[in-house]
Amino acid sequence: MAGIGPLTQDWEPIVIRKKAPSAAVKKDEKVVNAARRAGAEIESIKKSNAGTNRAASSSTSLNTRKLDEDTENLAHDRVPTELKKAIMQARMDKKLTQAQLAQMINEKPQIIQEYESGKAIPNQQIIGKLERALGAKLRGKK
Repeated sequence: MAGIGPLTQDWEPIVIRKKAPSAAVKKDEKVVNAARRAGAEIESIKKSNAGTNRAASSSTSLNTRKLDEDTENLAHDRVPTELKKAIMQARMDKKLTQAQLAQMINEKPQIIQEYESGKAIPNQQIIGKLERALGAKLRGKK
């Protein structure tokens, strides 16, 4: 340590404090009551839209009006009557139950039930599987 010079020590005190309480802690009911008892000033502000499910502007926007005026039908396509009858007829000809047919094409029995009742949304892959399993043409002209 020779040649460095005189060593001095810094005896300044360092004060370590806790972090100031966050806004959530300041709003806590216990803290507010303690501040009231201590006589501190408490400011309470009522927010104008607090507790309501309204947007900042209650008027209908342009996009909302366009959606309301739109009369386009956005329903999904359903299985046509000819297809559901063809599936049922081909299945009956092969003497299969809905569950057996579903197992043959690796689908759930509910899928076959939906196709035969006309509630399913047509899927060309499933229709192709049904055609192969039943050995009948279900799509297009006969």
